[in-house]
This record gives sequence, structure tokens and C-alpha cells, in this order.
Amino acid sequence: MYRTHNCGQLRLTDAGSSVTLSGWVSISRDFGSLTFVDLRDRYGITQLVFDADARPELRQQVQQLGREYVIRVKGVVRERSNKNPNRETGDIEIEVNELDILNQSKTPPFTIEDNTDGGDDLRMKYRYLDLRRNPVQQNIIFRSRLAIETRKYLADQGFIEVETPFLIKSTPEGARDFVVPSRMNPGTFYALPQSPQTFKQLLMVSGLDKYFQIVKCFRDEDLRADRQPEFTQIDCEMSFITQEEILNTFEGLAKYLFKTIHNIDLGDFPRMTYDEAMTRYGSDKPDLRFGMEFAYLKEAVSGRGFAVFDQAENVIGIVAKDCEDRFSNKDMKELTEWLQRPQIGAKGLVYVKYGKDGIKSTIGKFYSDEDLQRIGEVCGAQQGDMLLILCGETEKTRKQLNELRLEMGRRLGLIKEGAFKPLWVVDFPLLEWDEDTQRFYAMHHPFTAPKQSDIEKMKSSDRAVLGNLRADAYDMVINGVEIGGGSIRIFDKELQATNFSLLGFSPEEAERQFGFLMNAFEYGAPPHGGIAFGFDRLCAVMSGQNNIRDFIAFPKNNQGRDVMIDAPSAIDAGQLKELGIEVKSQS
Repeated sequence: MYRTHNCGQLRLTDAGSSVTLSGWVSISRDFGSLTFVDLRDRYGITQLVFDADARPELRQQVQQLGREYVIRVKGVVRERSNKNPNRETGDIEIEVNELDILNQSKTPPFTIEDNTDGGDDLRMKYRYLDLRRNPVQQNIIFRSRLAIETRKYLADQGFIEVETPFLIKSTPEGARDFVVPSRMNPGTFYALPQSPQTFKQLLMVSGLDKYFQIVKCFRDEDLRADRQPEFTQIDCEMSFITQEEILNTFEGLAKYLFKTIHNIDLGDFPRMTYDEAMTRYGSDKPDLRFGMEFAYLKEAVSGRGFAVFDQAENVIGIVAKDCEDRFSNKDMKELTEWLQRPQIGAKGLVYVKYGKDGIKSTIGKFYSDEDLQRIGEVCGAQQGDMLLILCGETEKTRKQLNELRLEMGRRLGLIKEGAFKPLWVVDFPLLEWDEDTQRFYAMHHPFTAPKQSDIEKMKSSDRAVLGNLRADAYDMVINGVEIGGGSIRIFDKELQATNFSLLGFSPEEAERQFGFLMNAFEYGAPPHGGIAFGFDRLCAVMSGQNNIRDFIAFPKNNQGRDVMIDAPSAIDAGQLKELGIEVKSQS
């Protein structure tokens, strides 16, 4: 027997018991005749005591122990004289009378402790060692628990878990596909699914009216902290359903998960249209943990001889409360430079400080104190507040001011730890215009249903009319992060063909890419809709973290590489030949 208990299990009530423990040597401390060893497994740490006077036969073995050696010990539980209140097993220790070294270990390249000295690249290379660290293990355990509770909730709601294929057909919409060559069909390729979208719609045609799957998906796109080339979705679809019923069902899922795992009552989710979110916050995923709503100032600031404002399409501001004395001229210069970075692209920043000693502003020579006071009243600024203003094209200015709003929320400490503010954003545009390609793309995906009242407008050739089409689409947002998104689907073949046409598909292209789905619609497709949650992202948000890599056992780095196994990598020339792929030499 390797163990009677794990390393986080024993308590003072076990004193006097004979036990067997196994695990990894975390720390060894030699005090002459006494050696103390912290033994670690995924459940916790237990202190071992080796008494060389009482057990001289163990001295040589103990002296061999190094960090991360795998050992088994037998001994007796006793009360510690010097207790550790920060450890669940801190009241006891094991007086060891038998030691087996099960496996030796090289010295690890970084310390396997909560706060390690290993950098990201090093820890990713030795991910199997990084996974021994308690914070990383707790993230993986959290992920497991979240998946189990998700399955419980959906099963109780009558959902059926169905697996869909990983080797599918490449589609032209969305991100780039990862493709897989077919040996048995030379010159042809499978694609790895960006989502199970078409298959879950086919399951609705099949009569399986409540489907879900916790499923791996793949997208060949540029990476950042909340993106991975392979990621996991909670994918769901329902038949004979309305948008309202879908929102209630999956709001229920979120409430259940927060209550079960964190004992937090989220309350009812507010709802906000896409247009309202963009107008008030400049984002379709607003963070509601703090205020600073946008104030539109074009009318209030125009006609005073300040050409920058007079010529701008829009002038928008936010009010930072009670902070005018916290930002020096140096701070404002740094904040302006932060906004001017290429990632944001603002041309400059105008500010007005409503201080106890008067009003100070970068545009003071164009506006009197009375003017600036009136502008402040338009947006609710009071003494002690600071008004921050950007101007330019409406869409760009909103996006830039959204970034500034979030940054000010961070700098002013307005984002409270442990606070969760969810909402639904609804009524998204059906289509979005791309200037580079001069065509419309689907805001969500090509199968999203337009609002019933907008179906007739889809026949228009007017770009402005088409750009204002609204969809029965919705996103769940928590703390400024899009957790999940979905829509009511098109289930009529003719309407689906119309939407494909608006997206630039010829009838032949639509048939080639999606004929299987459109044909299925001719066999009694029910009204249906669904949603998909970013499972990795949900794990991170619920844990108050922002990097989804911390919740994936073996993630890729920011270049899409797995540095532990060295993937992607070249493959054997024989394999390439067998697949009918010719690689030209680089000479």
C-alpha cells in the first residue's frame, strides 16, 4: 500500500495513528539529529520528522533526499510543538520509522512553490512540473469542478450530451481553419471545427431538442491572453424555443455555477441593446463594476473657436470622480502618451479639472471658466472631479474612450476584487460592412436569424438599410468579458439563401459549402437557437484572473507553440509523400 491517507488529510484527532504517506519532497531541513521534510501531493503538505537518534538506520536514506524525490513513509501522527496556522495539517507531523525512495529526481529548473522563480517560457517548457504547483493545480481542479457542475445543471434541464466530429469541412467565414490532409482522398483536406455550429443545428432537425457538449474547438488566429488556438466551449442548442427562454435557461446556468461554486447570488441580469452599450460605454461588452458612462459634448463645446472640436464628428467625455488632485501634469502627460500608442491610436487627450482652487484645463484659452463649468454640468462633473475628453469619428472615439474608461477604472481602484456584474447584450447587428473587401460579413455567423420585423428589409439593395438590420443575437457579459454568445437560427431554406446572398455567396458557393444544411431544412426543421460559452474564459473570470492559459493543462504560448513537446514541427518526408504534399526546399 502506497498510502493510507493523503498529504492534506491528517488532523490532530489522528494523533497516535500509524499511517503511510506518499508524495514529493518539497523542502528538506536538516538540524543535525532531526531532519524535517515537507511531503507534498495534490491534497496538501504534511511535515515529516526523521529522528536520527531514534532511527539511525534512516540517516543515510534521509541524507540522499533531494527536492522532488518521490518517497513513501510509514510513521506515527503526533502533535507539532511549533504549529503552522497557515497549513491545514499544521497541527500535526509524522514521526517517520520507515522510508522508501520510490524515485529520484533531477534538481527542478525552478522552485515548485506557490510563488516560483520560473518565468513563463521556462514553466511552459516544463509544464508537467509547473502543474505540481498548488495555484496551477487549483486552477485545473476548479476547471474540473466547473465542468461537472455544468453537466449537472444541463442534465437536470433535460439536455443530452452529444459528441460531434472533429474532422469536418472547411468553411470560408470566421477565423482561419486548421486543415488536415486526407491520405485516402489525395488533394483534399479536412478542417478542425471552429465550433460545432452546423452539426448542432442538424441535431435539432434530428429531433434531439436539447443538446449540449463541452467541446474542443480550433481557430488559427493571432493570440493573446484570452485566446488559444485550441479552446473549449460549452456548446448548447434548443428547439421550439424563443430568445427569452434561452436567456432565462442560461442565465440560470450562470447563477447556478456562481452559487454552487462561490456561494454568490448574481441576481437577475440586466439587459442592454447593442446600440445602448456602444452609446453608453463604447463597447459591446461593457464592464458594469463601475460607472463613468459616456457624455456626448459636441453641442456643448462647439462654436468657441477650438477647431479640433468644431471639426470633429463627435466629442465624448467621461467623468472621473474625486480624483483631480491625484493626477499631476506628469501623470496627465503619461496618460496621454498611453492613449496615443498604436494599439489605441488617439491623437490627444483634453482634460478639465474641477478643483477647489478653480478650474484647470488644457483648453482654457479657448473656453472661459463659465464655459467649462457649463460643459461639466452637461456630464455631471462636480468639484474634485476630472473630465476627460476625446474627439474624432464617432466609432473610433467610442472605442478609444472605452479603453480610457477601463484604464481609469484600474488606476482609481474602482474595480473591486470579488465583484461580479453580469448582463445580457441583445439586438446585435445582423451584418457588418468591411471597407477593405467592400462586402458584408455576418456579425455572429451566417446562420443567425434576423429579427422578424427586419426580414423584408433584407431584400433592399441600400447598404445603409442592410447595415441597420438587427439580429435575434445575444451575448452574456460578466465584468467586461464576453462569456458566451448565441442567437436564434434561420431554419427556413429560402431565408438562409437570402442571407448567404447578402454575405456575397453565389448560389453555387452556398450549395458547395452548406448544401447539406440547406437540404436538411427541407425535411421539417424546427425553430431553434442556442449559445456557446467560452469555458476557459468562464474559468478565468470566475476565478478573478485574466489569462485562460492558467486554466488549460497544456496550453500553447503566444506564438501558438507547445514548447514542451516542440509543436508544431516538421514531419517526415515519407509522410508528406504519402499525403501527396510537396514541400519546396528553401535554397
